[in-house]
Amino acid sequence: MKKQPVQDIELTKNMTTNQLIKALYNSGGFSAKKVADGVDILEHMVKEKNCVKFLSFPACIISTGTRGVIKELLKRKLFDVVITTTGTLDHDLARVWKDYYHGSFMADDKELHQQGINRLGNIFIPLECYGAILEEKIQPILTELYAEKQKWSTKDLIWEFGKRLEKEKNGKDSIIYWAWKNKIPLFVPGITDGAFGSQLWMYYQEHRNFTIDLFKDEQDLSDIVFTAKKTGAFIIGGGISKHHVIWWNQYCNGLSHAVYITTAVEHDGSLSGAQTREAISWGKIAEKADNITIEGDATVLLPLMISALLERL
Repeated sequence: MKKQPVQDIELTKNMTTNQLIKALYNSGGFSAKKVADGVDILEHMVKEKNCVKFLSFPACIISTGTRGVIKELLKRKLFDVVITTTGTLDHDLARVWKDYYHGSFMADDKELHQQGINRLGNIFIPLECYGAILEEKIQPILTELYAEKQKWSTKDLIWEFGKRLEKEKNGKDSIIYWAWKNKIPLFVPGITDGAFGSQLWMYYQEHRNFTIDLFKDEQDLSDIVFTAKKTGAFIIGGGISKHHVIWWNQYCNGLSHAVYITTAVEHDGSLSGAQTREAISWGKIAEKADNITIEGDATVLLPLMISALLERL
């Protein structure tokens, strides 16, 4: 057994985030060391030139200021492929045009409903800042795109929306803007599950040959995976985004690097709670991969981890 003494964390006035992360590693336990290990794996992955890097995350964090961290990852081109959910498009676009507000987990939800306010955790989203503004903005863009062609993959459709944000006042705060700007493919395999998807369905009611070509997305993913020498992934949360990343990566001998952040438990057998070691049994993560599962809230962990990572690059 390698004997490495536990060291106390010594906080100093001008301590950088990276210094704090290194102190977490030296502290030995418990989740603190996992966070530090996760940053080390991300650093190795990002610096590896022949590695295709996947990023997946849930929509909920995009309703918060953590959206800015995800935006920075795409702006700096640190990841090559993004897989997420429809809600990401909802919140990302809505926040270009309207504001979300601080709220409370303990608010009276009946009262909020009567006032026309949706609650997402402790974020308040007035109706006019969500469904109404999305319908107002999305439908005219779909008309433009439909005139160009009738069949769209989610990746190509999302890039077109990102392109149209360039002249918007808050457009450069958008994740999908930077996905388009830096030509980072962003896939949404469950595109109908959310407000953006509902707008697509509404448009389809009057334009029956308007089609979302999911197989084109899958072909693009196939081309990425089967031509990759190595792959790695930073997987935040669970659900369809997580599974789509690891599912495709079983076809290229598994991920060589994998960092999970999750609040889900594994004892119920759920995909969201499944740890990296389970994915190894399926061949979705390589047996020799450097990997870790970090239990914690991504809105806390992401700013810390990515701030430290950026200091190292």
